[in-house]
Amino acid sequence: MTTRLATGILVSLLTPVLPLFAQEHPRAPQQSQSQQLPQTTKGAPQAAMMQSSMSDVSDGLKRFISGYAAKSADKKFHMPFQKKDLALDLVRIHDDRFSSLGGDKYFACVDMKGADGKIYDIDFFMVVQTGKLTVTETSVHKINGKPLYNWKEEKGVWKKVPVS
Repeated sequence: MTTRLATGILVSLLTPVLPLFAQEHPRAPQQSQSQQLPQTTKGAPQAAMMQSSMSDVSDGLKRFISGYAAKSADKKFHMPFQKKDLALDLVRIHDDRFSSLGGDKYFACVDMKGADGKIYDIDFFMVVQTGKLTVTETSVHKINGKPLYNWKEEKGVWKKVPVS
């Protein structure tokens, strides 16, 4: 019993407190760096359902991007950045960076190739309601792998912070 208590205390003292530091991407408070899906206590069937809904949201984002691009004259996804219009092609959605932020809010990180040849990492925030995905915010997070900002949670709200 004493050994278990001592081991527990030692492990808790050596475990880093991640929420205090800036992170590369926002995630729900209960999520760890290695676990992107929402946590449940209902067992395997509930976990499978969550994974399926995350997959549905990822597919919805792909449809959003391709639908938006299909409507543009050059068939590219367009977004403003530093007073310019970026014309982008989808390279991939980082399903490993996909996060449920609680409720019907989700975060996704997407790589897109610009007409200028650069690879842009775009952060997407979305709200998903029965059969409808609404993108609420997009921002350029990285250019050719170099971050323009990081994320930090402050009192339950994720904020962009300068790269240190």
